[in-house]
Amino acid sequence: GCMSKNNIEESVRESLQSYFRDLEGESPDGVYDMVIRLVEKPLLEVVMTQANENQSRAAEWLGLNRNTLRKKLVEHKLL
Repeated sequence: GCMSKNNIEESVRESLQSYFRDLEGESPDGVYDMVIRLVEKPLLEVVMTQANENQSRAAEWLGLNRNTLRKKLVEHKLL
């Protein structure tokens, strides 16, 4: 339940903090889209695996329209 959500949040927070440390003062660019894409790919991979590659079921679990899911799977080269 709650524990795993906190772990994901904490992982993202730590990854971002180290990303900013590694920039060493340079300005980051497009951080929002970068992070969303980085989180989206493993999310889609895991949910599709758990749903036995059933796009309708995966879309339902994700709360996404099936066409939206398909588009995202293509974008991430998961189809």
